[in-house]
Parts: sequence; C-alpha cells; structure tokens
Amino acid sequence: MRKPLLLLFGLLFLCLSGKALAQDLQFIPDTVLINGDTLLMLGDSVLIEEPVKEIFWKTGGNYNMNIQQVTLSNWAAGGASSFALNTGVSLFANYKKDKKVWDTQLNVSLGFNRQNDRNFETRKTTDAFKFVSNYGRELSEKLYLSTQLDASTQLLAGFKYATSGDGDTRTKISDLLSPGYVQSSTGLNYRKTYEKKGKLSMILSPFTGRFTIVMNDSLSNAGAFGVTPGENVRAEAGMSLNTSITDFVLMENITWKADLNLFSNYETFGNMVVNFNSIIRMKVNKYISTRIETALIYDEKVLIKQDDGTSKQAVQLKNLINFGVSLDF
Repeated sequence: MRKPLLLLFGLLFLCLSGKALAQDLQFIPDTVLINGDTLLMLGDSVLIEEPVKEIFWKTGGNYNMNIQQVTLSNWAAGGASSFALNTGVSLFANYKKDKKVWDTQLNVSLGFNRQNDRNFETRKTTDAFKFVSNYGRELSEKLYLSTQLDASTQLLAGFKYATSGDGDTRTKISDLLSPGYVQSSTGLNYRKTYEKKGKLSMILSPFTGRFTIVMNDSLSNAGAFGVTPGENVRAEAGMSLNTSITDFVLMENITWKADLNLFSNYETFGNMVVNFNSIIRMKVNKYISTRIETALIYDEKVLIKQDDGTSKQAVQLKNLINFGVSLDF
C-alpha cells in the first residue's frame, strides 16, 4: 500500500515542480545577452544567436570564349575557310582588415586563327599573362603606403611572318619569358571608390625596380628587348606611376577596366616606358557579352622589325573585338 502512495506523491511533485518552473520561465525576457551572444527564449526552446562573422576576403573572376568559323566551298566571290578562337580568364582576390589592404589580380588570354590556304596555317593572335599584387597600409581615408609587384610575359612562342617567292616564312621573335617583365614599386597609393561607378587607384613610386627577362638563348644573344647581348636580365631603377580603373560604369550594362603604367629610368630620366591596357565590356545577358580590348606599349629599348628588314622604335598597338560567352564567378 505504501509503494503506490509514494509513487502517486512523486508524480504529483514532478507535475507541480514543472508547472512552477514554467511559470518562472515566463518572467525571463525575450532576449538576454550572455557573454556578448544573444539568448532568444521561444516557448520552451532556447536559441543562441551566433555573432555575425566579418568577411575579410572577396574573390571572383570571369571567363570568356569567342569562336569564329568561315567555311567556303566553290564560292564564286573568292576567299578562304578559316577558324578563330580567343579565350581568357581573369581572377581576383582582395583582402581588407582594419588598416591593411591586399589586392591581387591574374589575367591570362590566348587566341589563334587557322586559314587553310597558307603555309603555317595556325597562327597566334593574342597571348598574355599578367599578375599584379598590391599590399598597402592606410595612412588616411584615401591614402595608403603601398608596395606593388607586377609580372607579365606570354605563354607561347611568337613569330614574324613574311611572304617570298617560296611562300610564307617565319622567324621567332618572342617566347615564354622572352620577354618577361617584373616591376616592384613602393610609394603612396591614392584609392577611391565611386558608389556604383567603380574604383580608382593611383600609385606614385620614387623607388621602382624594373627587370626585363629574356631566357631564350638565340634572342638573348641577339640583344632582343634591350638586354645586353648574351645576358638574360636587364635591371633598371627609376620612378613609376601606376593608374588603374576597375569596373567603371559607363552606362547600363557597359563597364570599363583600364590600367596605365609609366616608368622612367633614372639614368635616362624623362624617357618613358608606356604600358596601357583597356577592356570595355558590354553585357547582352548573364552569359553573352561583347569585349573591346586595346593594348598599347612603347619602349625605346625594344626595336620592332619592319617588313623591309630594318628595325626601329615604334608604338606597339593591339586591338580585339570579341563577341561570345562570358561567365562571372
């Protein structure tokens, strides 16, 4: 008899205790801060809201590919069948925390065309590899003390083509790391972000080292790209100005990206090495776009071989208009 009574009293005690505890919980506020975290009381459930994590890295990129094909058979107006391909990828990784910023970009492009009625049917049309990394410490809202590293080259051999009585001939004029350019600069960096309009960065560096690399022995022995014949590297010290515009909105669905690098050797101060690159991108939709790419280079040390066999200083200019697939990620 005692055991059933004890069991009954025990169950009654638990029920009363649970009810009292529930009544006590009703007086707990909806939100309570515990060690900086938020404690949420939802009925009988207890949820702890995690603090918002700061994001220091921003990464992304773009891939584009453009194809053109012309096929002719018994075409009375004449012409030749051809195929062209241009492709490229752009990657970026940007870091910002407190007063430190670190921006890195990699751009690679490659293109060729093939025409059936000529010697050396497949020929390169564009070939570029460019890496830029900039680290800075904030001095004021828009001014930073920065160090920047630029490295550029090409991936495949380049040739100069000529036509003679025996047909087309070619001469190698460039190759991987022939030339290659490495430039390191330290100075003041002005940075400004225009709301919904893009970013501007300008670095003035009185302490700049520039290295021209020619690893191909035949080109090195010929003194190509300004190196001393037989040497692989030409080192220079001077002053530089680097200006870049990123994702500048010209109008709806049309953006502009450009960079200008000016370098002057202290030994011949006033004579400029000029590198200018521009990309205008016109988006049709999420996957289709048109790109207008322009590159301009001037270096008095680089002599350009002419059709008559002579070599002279000249402005190097490249322009591409591409329409095709473009994927952002």
